[in-house]
Amino acid sequence: MSDKEDALTKTYDLMVWLFPQIGRFPREHRYTLGSRLENSLLDICGNLIEARYSREKTVLLHATNILLEKLRYLARLSKDLRFISVKKYEYLSREINMIGMFVGGWLKKVKEMSS
Repeated sequence: MSDKEDALTKTYDLMVWLFPQIGRFPREHRYTLGSRLENSLLDICGNLIEARYSREKTVLLHATNILLEKLRYLARLSKDLRFISVKKYEYLSREINMIGMFVGGWLKKVKEMSS
């Protein structure tokens, strides 16, 4: 499996896991912080799909790295506000980092192919 397939699969799997967790957030934060988490993951997934078919892969993959960094901070905030447990935060962080590694590997391959 290639980095692009792994990144997309990991992102999808993370959405399947995280979206029900967000449903347990306090109501007053479910539609602010929860929506930002959901939208960040959906944007990451969208960028990865676009990158598969685009000639401008590097632009999309760099944008995805920025979105992943924003997602890290949103996850940390969720943990600090105690909307998710430390154990769930650890899992979420590992998965975000894994997606980041796949995106980084894909970006490296794209740069090598263009040189």
